[in-house]
Amino acid sequence: MRRRTTGVLAACCSLLALATATGCGAADMTEQASPFANAQGARTVTLSTQSWVGAQANVAVAQYLLEHELGYRVDTVQVDEVPAWDALSQGRVDAILEDWGHPEQQQRYVEDKKTIVDGGGLGVTGHIGWFVPTYFAEQHPDVTNWKNLNKYADRLRTAESGGKGQLLDGSPSYVTNDKALVKNLDLDYQVVFAGSEAAQITQMRQFAKEKKPFLTYWYSPQWLFEKVPMTEVKLPAYKEGCDADPEEVACAYPHTPLRKYLNADFAKSGGGAAEFLKRFKWTTKDQNEVSLLIADRKLSPEEAAKRWVRGHEPTWRSWLEK
Repeated sequence: MRRRTTGVLAACCSLLALATATGCGAADMTEQASPFANAQGARTVTLSTQSWVGAQANVAVAQYLLEHELGYRVDTVQVDEVPAWDALSQGRVDAILEDWGHPEQQQRYVEDKKTIVDGGGLGVTGHIGWFVPTYFAEQHPDVTNWKNLNKYADRLRTAESGGKGQLLDGSPSYVTNDKALVKNLDLDYQVVFAGSEAAQITQMRQFAKEKKPFLTYWYSPQWLFEKVPMTEVKLPAYKEGCDADPEEVACAYPHTPLRKYLNADFAKSGGGAAEFLKRFKWTTKDQNEVSLLIADRKLSPEEAAKRWVRGHEPTWRSWLEK
């Protein structure tokens, strides 16, 4: 998906914060370096970890296998989407395992500077959309068409939405066209940021527990669909280029195969670790399985990865083959 960057750094949360609504300080990797970065002769890998749990599931499994099967020492650093590209270009991190599409950064670093290389597809297709809980969609089927949303604005109003219906978003650092969509589609709604994926999940689960209606920006793959069934609201159809001007967007978000990116020097000299990360490729089901263990069942990322690895050897063995 060509997720468009807002340019705003938001709170980033530690892996433990996935189970809470606690926010943390923003990370700027242009001013930080891994404690293992560039260690002379060390077999180390530094992975960028984004704040949503699906991205953390990728890193957890990659880290576990790099350490336990290939003998590397792995450092992980949490950083927002655009700073992660800067850090990757500078060699402060070696790889991003889940990118939702940043055309400007791809042009600058992959095409022009050639400091970053495409590491191949992750095997997962991402999609952002607007969703309502399925129990509300079943009661009011017409709410699943954007043209009817104003009819339900009063039902979706909250204390934070200023007398309008609430469109719940997560972190301002995530790519979102929602403010432009609300304006350009003339919708009586206010975009309200929860602050993080964890805080957004907490709000949605509370609404669902009380069987209250809500409208939310959300994305797949995401484990929460298994706990809170949701139905997508149809926005005007996506067409290539319809989101080119961030101020004039009036169309749905596209579906995009998610990709990995590696620092160019690491891709050439990273040996088995670099080759392993290029071959790392799994399914939406795989990722959701690990995400659910981390975020819902409260396992540590390492324990969740260990459990997945034990049950899926034919999948990950292919990533180790030369």
